[in-house]
Amino acid sequence: MEIALRIAGIGAGDEVITTPISWVATANVILEVGATPVFADIDPVTRNIDLDKLEAAITPKTRAIIPVYLAGRPLDMDRLYAIASKYSLRVIEDAAQAIGSTWQGKPIGSFGDFVSFSFQANKNITTSEGGCLVLNNEAEATLAEKYRLQGVSRSGWDGIDVDVLGGKYNMTDIAAAIGLGQFAQLDKITAHRRKLAQHYFKVLGSDFETNTGAQLPPKECGGVASEMPGTHRPTPCGCFESTNWHLFQIVLPERITRPEFMERMKAFNIGVGFHYAPIHLFTLYRDMGFREGMFPIAERVGKQIVSLPMFYAMTEADVERTCAAMREVLI
Repeated sequence: MEIALRIAGIGAGDEVITTPISWVATANVILEVGATPVFADIDPVTRNIDLDKLEAAITPKTRAIIPVYLAGRPLDMDRLYAIASKYSLRVIEDAAQAIGSTWQGKPIGSFGDFVSFSFQANKNITTSEGGCLVLNNEAEATLAEKYRLQGVSRSGWDGIDVDVLGGKYNMTDIAAAIGLGQFAQLDKITAHRRKLAQHYFKVLGSDFETNTGAQLPPKECGGVASEMPGTHRPTPCGCFESTNWHLFQIVLPERITRPEFMERMKAFNIGVGFHYAPIHLFTLYRDMGFREGMFPIAERVGKQIVSLPMFYAMTEADVERTCAAMREVLI
């Protein structure tokens, strides 16, 4: 993502809009190129950036958008790119979690502007560490190759030159070989994760949210954002089959804290994670002037969101055991 920002010519004096609910790298790369991060609050159903609030945050200094597909769930891509086109903005898609997800039948990464995938160890496919950047034209791809390895370009047997300031971003050949083998399994891995997600919904049943006060992830298109005042409206969020189900996340009711929930689930020998704490409340960003209350939906979700077990070796029996433990803890 940092390389994409550099290719786009973004730096000091420029603003880049992103979400406060993501791994902190999403905002850190903006600082790395000397630009200013601007956050827009999230949609309470999809937990992705709210496109209405994103558009409202655009100023004359805005040069780019970094949307994040939390848990692998795409945004309304048509609307996202309509906004980008309207204001002449570059889009750097943080698709770290979205390998295998689709929008209207098209794989994420097969269209759009810049698209960044992660192959870190907990992703749906992995190279242990690393990722890739998808670009659209040869000139930008050539520049990306320079930036990824000290700005070096080569020609012939002994021709070498450096005409841009690059860094050390290249993946090892061993990691790449692992990744190529993983890609061959992507469809099978995605299908299994969707099967597990479907089983979560089936086992939890239609009464889970009513009985516990917890909020499940959206399952189908057109979910209605009903958790916050004034947000009762259709929310295009991607159909069940559009999401790779990298994570299966619930938002806990306020009556139980996340540490308490995690500790009680641990007593059932079930590990639970959380993704993510609100970026704007980290000390680095507080020192820039961000405070509580600026993005209330992100702050509420970031305080209570948990990621339930979801991995390729998981079985439907594991899902059932997880759901049974949650009912014990929450009801």
